[in-house]
Amino acid sequence: MDLFQKDSPSEGDRRQPLAARMRPRTLDDIVGQDSILAPGKLLRRAIEADRLSSVILYGPPGCGKTSLAEVIARVTRRAFERTSGVTANVEILRGLMRQAAYRKDNGGPDTILFVDEIHRFNKAQQDVLLHDVEKGVIALIGATTHHPSFFINTPLTSRSLVFEMSALSESAVRALIERALREDPELTSLGTVIDPDAAEYLATVCEGDARRALNALEVAALSGGDGGHAAAAAVHITRAVIEESVQKKAVVYDRDEEGHYDTISAFIKSMRGSDPDAAVYWLAKMLKAGEDPRFVARRLIIFASEDVGNADPRGLTLATAAMRGVEFVGMPEARIVLAQATTYLASAPKSNASYKAIQAAMADVESGRVLDVPHALRNKPVRSVNAAERGDDPYLYPHDFADHHVKQNYAALQRRYYEPDGQGYEDVIRKRLTRWRTGQACKVKSEV
Repeated sequence: MDLFQKDSPSEGDRRQPLAARMRPRTLDDIVGQDSILAPGKLLRRAIEADRLSSVILYGPPGCGKTSLAEVIARVTRRAFERTSGVTANVEILRGLMRQAAYRKDNGGPDTILFVDEIHRFNKAQQDVLLHDVEKGVIALIGATTHHPSFFINTPLTSRSLVFEMSALSESAVRALIERALREDPELTSLGTVIDPDAAEYLATVCEGDARRALNALEVAALSGGDGGHAAAAAVHITRAVIEESVQKKAVVYDRDEEGHYDTISAFIKSMRGSDPDAAVYWLAKMLKAGEDPRFVARRLIIFASEDVGNADPRGLTLATAAMRGVEFVGMPEARIVLAQATTYLASAPKSNASYKAIQAAMADVESGRVLDVPHALRNKPVRSVNAAERGDDPYLYPHDFADHHVKQNYAALQRRYYEPDGQGYEDVIRKRLTRWRTGQACKVKSEV
């Protein structure tokens, strides 16, 4: 791929999908990523100064990871080599790095090696990259939809800058749609126009995925729209056309009617209300409408802590396992994993005591109530000469006491944050805390 070809599109360009034709060419063309690319941000400074080392970009599909990698190569005028964690093997990687080394040794430009879906590389494949990354033979740009801490080797991430990219906002997707209608030769040659409600629906239903939005727009335009607009605009795209183009009817999953946010709200509230039948229905509706199963799994993890909590601590374990299961098996079988977690959590005893505890504690910290760590609890506490005068107490080792508990100053709090309400396993916790808080079972073991 020649990243430095002239900006005017060729006939070959027109045969590319709209999402490829509309790839940004400059940093200013990239929308929706101001958190890492706004003027003055670290990544932008490194790119513009051509001081970029290796980078890991992670974020949801369609947020612009590949586009950003291409723009970086264009701005820094480096050679650009592309491969994928799905198709590449160790031999391919070594070949690409030999080319980069040859280019560098013979006065050519430095090389950016872009690895899409880098999380799919095993440890050995990732380790192959380390030597050339460390020696500066290549600047690695790895792209992944997974959090690097869990799927990419620590030696590789420690040698790279890691940046999170966000799903595009609806306003950013709208801007891309309007830009495509205004600038793409194929769409402009068709005289394409789109109704405002159709553009709004498309920006909503694509859920931050620019590629999906532009692909649907192109399908709608090339299929001729509804054919009922004035001659000045040969292609007229209505909301009905867009619904058909994305193959997801608004009546199934539209924000204004029975939409994404309303449906996930109904799903959560049904589980909170301990109605597994209603919860699994809303789950089925979301999956049928094409909701990302990983989004549902993340919501289950949050629910397990926020609404079930210590009333059934197994809920969080199950929800976390469901997230892993969804990642490993994918759809359609992932629906079974999600259904098991959903019905379990809906049927579990409920407590939001942990949620209320952290909310209250966060509010105190944010309001300026910041406490000093007691001397006895500090890391490797040192007994100074005036410790006795200050009244510092020594640290008491709880395991030396009956019930493995001893009262001492852990924080100079005037209030309690965690108050178990006695539901499910929290009843056991409540009784235990009551016993400890009333000062029972604090004798030294040797005296028992």
